[in-house]
Amino acid sequence: MTISVWRYSHLALAVSSFLLLVLASVTGIILAFEPISQKIQPFRVDNIDKLTLAQTLPVLKKNYAEISTLSVDANQFVQITGSDADGKKLTAYVDPQTGKLIGVPTEQSEFFQWVTALHRSLFVHEAGRFFIGLTAFLLLLITVSGTMLIIQRQRGVKRFFTRIVRDNFAQYYHVVLGRLSLIPIFIIALSGTYLSLARFGLIGTEKISPKIDFDAIRSKPERKLPQRTLADFSVFQNTRLTDVRSIEFPFSEDPEDYYTLKFKDRELTVNQLTGDILSENQYPMAMLMTNLSLDLHTGRASGLWAIILALASGNILFFIYSGFAITWKRRANRVKNKFSADESRFVILVGSENGNTFRFARLIHQQLLKQGEKSFLGELNNYAIFPKAEHLLILTATYGLGEAPTNATRFVTLVNKYPQVQPVRYSVVGFGSHAYPDFCQFAFEVNQLLSRQSWAVPLVDIHTVNDRSPDEFGLWAEAWSQQANQPMPVSSDLLTTPATDFDTLTVTNNTGTAQPEGTFLIRLRSQRRRGVTSGDLLAIYPKNDHRERLYSIGILEKEIQLSVRLHPDGLGSGFLHRLTPGETIQARIVSNEHFHFPKKAPVVIMIANGTGIAPFLGMISQNKQQIPCHLYCGFRQSVSFDVYRDFLEASRTTQKLTNFQVAYSREGEKQYVSNLLSQDANFIANTLMMNGVIMICGSLSMQKDIIELLETICQTKLGNPVSFYQSHGQILMDCY
Repeated sequence: MTISVWRYSHLALAVSSFLLLVLASVTGIILAFEPISQKIQPFRVDNIDKLTLAQTLPVLKKNYAEISTLSVDANQFVQITGSDADGKKLTAYVDPQTGKLIGVPTEQSEFFQWVTALHRSLFVHEAGRFFIGLTAFLLLLITVSGTMLIIQRQRGVKRFFTRIVRDNFAQYYHVVLGRLSLIPIFIIALSGTYLSLARFGLIGTEKISPKIDFDAIRSKPERKLPQRTLADFSVFQNTRLTDVRSIEFPFSEDPEDYYTLKFKDRELTVNQLTGDILSENQYPMAMLMTNLSLDLHTGRASGLWAIILALASGNILFFIYSGFAITWKRRANRVKNKFSADESRFVILVGSENGNTFRFARLIHQQLLKQGEKSFLGELNNYAIFPKAEHLLILTATYGLGEAPTNATRFVTLVNKYPQVQPVRYSVVGFGSHAYPDFCQFAFEVNQLLSRQSWAVPLVDIHTVNDRSPDEFGLWAEAWSQQANQPMPVSSDLLTTPATDFDTLTVTNNTGTAQPEGTFLIRLRSQRRRGVTSGDLLAIYPKNDHRERLYSIGILEKEIQLSVRLHPDGLGSGFLHRLTPGETIQARIVSNEHFHFPKKAPVVIMIANGTGIAPFLGMISQNKQQIPCHLYCGFRQSVSFDVYRDFLEASRTTQKLTNFQVAYSREGEKQYVSNLLSQDANFIANTLMMNGVIMICGSLSMQKDIIELLETICQTKLGNPVSFYQSHGQILMDCY
């Protein structure tokens, strides 16, 4: 909910002020070049920062008959106003060391005058100043709301400047440039707001008047005043020329006339005859802040800062473009459905912060429509009772600290409020990036939520897609298609791996089984060398058509080993069972990186039932580092386990496997693998606490029981939900 507030506030502020922001930014860029153009004028002398007033004022008084004021601007140009020896009025830049005239100030160019007036008041005087001030304040609010959104996106202040994933051009540079120009834009907005408040008298900036005791001066006879030369005034000797902003000279030689020295923070009056300090007045804080705001807002004090202001103003223009591009993309994701949610057999709901996930959802939606199916595509916040739904497909990203995207914030509440009246088979696909610590956490939470609903029937295990990988998405599409018996070809422009990339595999061994529903092992060797590892999948096509069957791969002795349960009239299992050594088949190796053996984990716990043990056999065989591995496996009867017993015993002897425990559901104590885990709850909790990894492979019904148990262990012993460890890559699953 907090994310929505900041996002909609950010958008509303930008929409309400973008025209004036464009105008202010364009004129701001132009005006930033004025102080730069002034600084390149040849009116600054060398070593000016070493000169004192005691060195400068006598020289100027000697060269010019009358001087009324002297000023030193931000460029350290020294300017005097007065009259020359002929009595003519004079305003000029001078060399403070020699008194030589080196230039005459010119008025601000008409172009810069025009731009300045437009920037400050829109040519409508006080009313225009009000709207410009309001624009500065809105920019300040936009900056604050944008900062909060970045903090949410980056998962905290500490990660504010960490690397971000490039979603798309507008989104990526909106964040990157926003972080880089945050401080300059904040200063522009804050200083502009302050100057507007001061302009309208809401901040007091009254001038101070020196308090001088003239009676004390008059009481002393003039002849008794110890007269000194300007070079002897201690205050002039101790004051550098560049420290003052201006000096007002006495009008006459009357003792009651005095020098007025104006600094950045105070004002001094000095007796023109004795050099005594008559008064010293500190400027009020409001005046100091006004001067500082003017320096920061205009860049007049530093050429480098003026360039930064120009870049920041340019970035504001880019943010206006990219912000509207992002918003337009989100709005473009709104779908016009051919069928309503109430009449659709397939319901696809999407959780997406920036609209990228909709690209994948549309692909599925369009394929279903082409096949004549009634499909509805919407946002997760559109969840309701779907009276004719048979399949619920959820594709969702994660935002912030494992939070729901903006269009999915109400999903959890809606699911609990509106249970479906009929059984619905569901599948969850999480989109995210491993660059973030909470990888796909919201997707895991959604999957957990649905697993607790009595009406929800899992069709395939939750799948995750890293950095919008077409291969990983295609892997889910293949698995879902197989279980749903629904063709789901993925377009070639989305997948990078063509579906025709087949391997020719030769059968080297097939144990077979005499039991109607027995388990057998089959080994195959590829004719070409390619990267394949335990945990990857083998896609076979028993009838050489679109019907694809996926099996988990275990690599043993450089060969692919499949563990297969023979199903009555099973398309894939029957095809594999009939193969004999020497026969070849055409198949595809599908990378399944999210279920590879974690080589850097301190401890690995493997949980399997039935043929789900297949990839673990290969992982144990390849565990040359002897990482502590604990296997928990469940079978119906001991005869089903006999095919694996010798291998596991040998692996324990060679320390590739630390320990294994077996549960039989139809003989002996009639236990399930979840019973074994509940007995070792403390060990499970300690493994997760030590950053160990738990891997689960087997049936979805087993996975549901295991995850429910792990949820209890994690909550009671670790204080975190199981989704926390799933999103941090400590619980890996490949179930079917």
